Amino acid sequence: KTMTVISGVAGSGKSSLVADIKKELNQGFIDLSQAPVGVNIRSTPATYLDILDPIRKMFGKKYKKPISYFSYNGKGACPRCKGKGVTITNMAFMDPIVSICESCHGKRYSQEALSFKLKGKTVADILNFSVKEAKVFFKNQIEIENKLTNLKKVGLGYLKLNQSLTTLSGGEQQRIKLAIELNKKGQIYLLDEPTAGLHMQDTDRLIRLFQQMTDQGNSLIIIEHNLELITKADWLIDMGPGAGKYGGKLMFSGFPADSIKCKESKTGQALSRYIKNIIN
Repeated sequence: KTMTVISGVAGSGKSSLVADIKKELNQGFIDLSQAPVGVNIRSTPATYLDILDPIRKMFGKKYKKPISYFSYNGKGACPRCKGKGVTITNMAFMDPIVSICESCHGKRYSQEALSFKLKGKTVADILNFSVKEAKVFFKNQIEIENKLTNLKKVGLGYLKLNQSLTTLSGGEQQRIKLAIELNKKGQIYLLDEPTAGLHMQDTDRLIRLFQQMTDQGNSLIIIEHNLELITKADWLIDMGPGAGKYGGKLMFSGFPADSIKCKESKTGQALSRYIKNIIN
């Protein structure tokens, strides 16, 4: 199985090529393009990964309480803000005034719910953890830990469990979808600039993950500009030479190293300069 990268300047026809590839594929595929993950204002990494109920069950088991006591949409909600964390005051002829709830201070839970703790942490404390912190906290809780591990693998260890998914970039939303689809074999994955906005260390981690995925028998088709990722690809398809009506042409197709010899390939020339800088 291979990792194929499709490169080219913005508007050169990369997405159009992938759209045509989809029509020709004779098997199912997992499309992780930068389309929204279908979330609303209440969606968070905790809800998307479906780990809220397991966390609530841990509290319920310890204190012999129904899990609704540990839900800000249930009995555990702050009575003043009804679990929203904010209060909204409607003003005549003016936009509503949104304020942090004075009772729960934005934690969304009632004082009773916040009196219960796991390893010294309230349910609100836990939901304010980053994915990386939560993974340590829930070590050996397999149902929760494995899902958090996958988020960390795709470079999202910094996300808060209670962060609204509507605040994520296209690249982040794409990677959170990838976290759900990991650990499969014999699949075709389609991705669109998955390294967008990533720190260099996280980019390296993501590249290693892609290589592991191909080792597991998966094929990846990735639209990408990142030169480090391109050097690790098994096959490169470069579109160009320009954008719009000046694009749509195949400038190069082959091993990434061979693109350096192709003067018509802008990616190949950029790759040549990139490699020279690394050597020097």
